[in-house]
Amino acid sequence: MIQQLADAVATGGGPLGFDEYMQQVLYAPRFGYYSHQGDAFGPGGDFTTAPEYSALYGACLARQCQEILAALPGASLLELGAGSGALAAVLMRCLAEADALPQRYLILEPSAALRARQQTLLRARLPAAHYARLHWLQALPQEPLCGIILANEVLDALPVCRFVHSPEGLLEQGVTVVGGQRLQAVQYPARAPVQKAVDDLLRSLPWTLPFGYCSEISLWLAPWLASLADCLQSGVMLFIDYGCPRREYYHPQRSEGTLLCHYRHRAHDDPLLLPGLQDITAWVDFTALALAAEACGLRLLGYTTQVWFLLANDLQGEMEKAAGAELPSRVQLAHQARVLSLPGEMGERFKVIACGKDHDQALRGFALRDQRHFLHGTGSGRPN
Repeated sequence: MIQQLADAVATGGGPLGFDEYMQQVLYAPRFGYYSHQGDAFGPGGDFTTAPEYSALYGACLARQCQEILAALPGASLLELGAGSGALAAVLMRCLAEADALPQRYLILEPSAALRARQQTLLRARLPAAHYARLHWLQALPQEPLCGIILANEVLDALPVCRFVHSPEGLLEQGVTVVGGQRLQAVQYPARAPVQKAVDDLLRSLPWTLPFGYCSEISLWLAPWLASLADCLQSGVMLFIDYGCPRREYYHPQRSEGTLLCHYRHRAHDDPLLLPGLQDITAWVDFTALALAAEACGLRLLGYTTQVWFLLANDLQGEMEKAAGAELPSRVQLAHQARVLSLPGEMGERFKVIACGKDHDQALRGFALRDQRHFLHGTGSGRPN
């Protein structure tokens, strides 16, 4: 991986922007984290996502998918980056029980290692007739689809640029290779696209950021979302990830950004360690996502925290299904529900946002508490 980064620095004639570095170490063929880490997810990997942690999550999400699919006969479901395949397994099982299977369940997964893991798990857990509805893709479908596009913990892995607000002007953080074998962080005057994006960001904030303030901004988000909009004929996009509205993301007290790395279930903030062997993520600016959605013709259908989304999709009912189970199973399920819903756990750190195209049906997941107004600057502005 170091040699590949050194070659990229030499080819570009200078340091890699942090977004370029992140793209390389996460997605480069053969050496990128997601290209070879088929065991990244779950207890034996580097982190555990909600679908791996508890089937309750997928069961509640299935209720939302069922409502959307019922309004779109013959629709498909496209999951972006299906991880271990655990979410797809629960969704297919629950949708089959409700007689609401999508015509096709598409999985966009560029990683051969993850595709193999997903296929093994889903072949073991699904009846052959249901498995036959699964189709793996390495790129977005060329023909527009009708249905659902689902991304669970995908946005946080989109490459971001890192910037520093300094008295000398806006600086950008990048990465270079010293002596052909050691990574080193560097700072330099921000490239024009980064300067413009940060200038626009600063104009949208009700405060001035202090000198020395460091954070991230994604130049990849808007074009990525536009590509999704192009491949959706009609239906709903559902994004679940950790993040917050812009006023919380760029609060003056959050002066070192949100970047986080994961290796063997340990979190730290050094993205230069173990390149290609650790995950690198940044929180999602959900205001940026909402603005990008509106710019490409999508309608914002709802925004809320994970706990309110799960409760609106009958988390309590899913818990009651286990009423007759043995005590250890009920205790374990109760513990899983707490982790999924408590504010200090996943309940409020994770958010759910829905965007529609030629589809304006109200969604049950946002019926208890829709917080779209937070995205437009009327929230508290307090950091998490």
